Amino acid sequence: MRNNFLNWLFAVEVVLFGLIITGVLPRETALYLGAALVIYFLTVPVEDSIIFFVRSIPLFLAMPLTDSFDNFNVWRILVVIIFLKWLWPQIPNYKSQITNKLQTSNYKQFLKPSFLLIVLLFLAALSIIPAPDKVAAIKRIIYFMNFAFLGIVIYHKVADPVKSQSDHGAGKEFAKRLIKNSIVPVVIVAAVGYVQIISTYFIDIYQFMRVWGEGIQCRQFGEQWCNIAVQLGNTWFAYYGEQLSLRVFSLFPDSHSFPQFVLLGIPAVLMVVQKKWLRISALSLLFLIIILSGTRGIWAASIGVILLAFAIMVWARKTKVEPETKSLFKRVTTYLIIFFIAFSVAFPIFSSPQFLIGKSDDILKARLRSIIDFGETSNAQRIEIWKKTLLSIKERPLLGVGIGNYPVVLGQDIRLAKAGSSAHNLYLHIAAEMGILAGIIFIWFLWLLFKRNYEIFVQENSKQLGTYFAAMLIFVPWVLIYSLTDVAIFDERALLFMIIPISIILGIAKK
Repeated sequence: MRNNFLNWLFAVEVVLFGLIITGVLPRETALYLGAALVIYFLTVPVEDSIIFFVRSIPLFLAMPLTDSFDNFNVWRILVVIIFLKWLWPQIPNYKSQITNKLQTSNYKQFLKPSFLLIVLLFLAALSIIPAPDKVAAIKRIIYFMNFAFLGIVIYHKVADPVKSQSDHGAGKEFAKRLIKNSIVPVVIVAAVGYVQIISTYFIDIYQFMRVWGEGIQCRQFGEQWCNIAVQLGNTWFAYYGEQLSLRVFSLFPDSHSFPQFVLLGIPAVLMVVQKKWLRISALSLLFLIIILSGTRGIWAASIGVILLAFAIMVWARKTKVEPETKSLFKRVTTYLIIFFIAFSVAFPIFSSPQFLIGKSDDILKARLRSIIDFGETSNAQRIEIWKKTLLSIKERPLLGVGIGNYPVVLGQDIRLAKAGSSAHNLYLHIAAEMGILAGIIFIWFLWLLFKRNYEIFVQENSKQLGTYFAAMLIFVPWVLIYSLTDVAIFDERALLFMIIPISIILGIAKK
């Protein structure tokens, strides 16, 4: 009964979302939809609200509260509700829990991912001191705390050792349910991506910008982002002289966060889809739409993923991992071949006359060559930004320029952070904003996460979960390697989706 109502409400949300972003219904309808979701989240079990939340990640809309404040997204209210509903029953026992932790603590407690995240939060708070714009810094900390709320609840639900017929969210059963439902948003954004690419053959560039830039994106994210995308610039097109190709961005603000979202959803597809022909078909469509995003960093990062996969196989052989486990990882790795084959399909699409404009057949080849062309405009700008970022880290090594204040490094207005002003390197960005120690701790956290992922994989008895954890050893590092050239993982939708596997890995490990 609960699941039926969840499914029906989600179907209503999808329909209303489509009617709102296409302008059939006014933007104000999002306020009523948001109110309905708040009521639903307040009345259903935490497990159901998490499932609904994960399904809805790409569908959450900015609330048109006032003419000057219309970009506050409803997900930030919903995640607080999830956290408080989970926290409230824990409060009566908090004293005994804290006492037990203090009594059983030892030096190993300071080597845990949770402790590292607490230190990062502390350093973020300290970085407010040197921040030129302290309000922007505080807003940024609150922003990341919203993500932490979701991660904390998923972590504890996955780590729950209790399993009862009345509680569908206990332990591994909840993890499986969560993973299966995470396929839904991936299917939605991939489908919209294909609709987007098909539309380029029937309308010109001006019509496309009116539909997406001045229409759909405004209704999704608010007027502020809409003005940035239309007037200051976006990443939606690949230009070569008078030729241009769409870089698919689907329901995302840019063509960088979209492919990361899809990559993070592929492990769930591998786990759930068992029939080989259906799995190959699904992966082919997903890999193709990732390539059609035109994000060169994603293409280049695939080489690093291949090298990592070989290193994992060598280590597994050296440590005498069970033959079945090694075989499972090899099978998962083999599916990467589909990604490279998909370029042969992407080539004619990139070369086709989109936006009613003809073009030559070398546009994809030119984009591939530009990956290693350091004189290419985008690459040259990145290198220059990296140099300035390193200089800033050298000048402010302890607390950086302040979280949320990165534009200061480039001598820009703080408000340009919303327009994409960044270090174009996740690790340098964190070090520049919060100091070298924060950068080191963040990388240390990622190493512990990868290590635990591997340990869970080699010990997992369930073939389904084993497939998921094997795939996570490939696709999470893929996103992190790509992050050497961008910070798009900080986009709301991409980061929310990243929280899911991180919380599952750490939660399962606790058991």
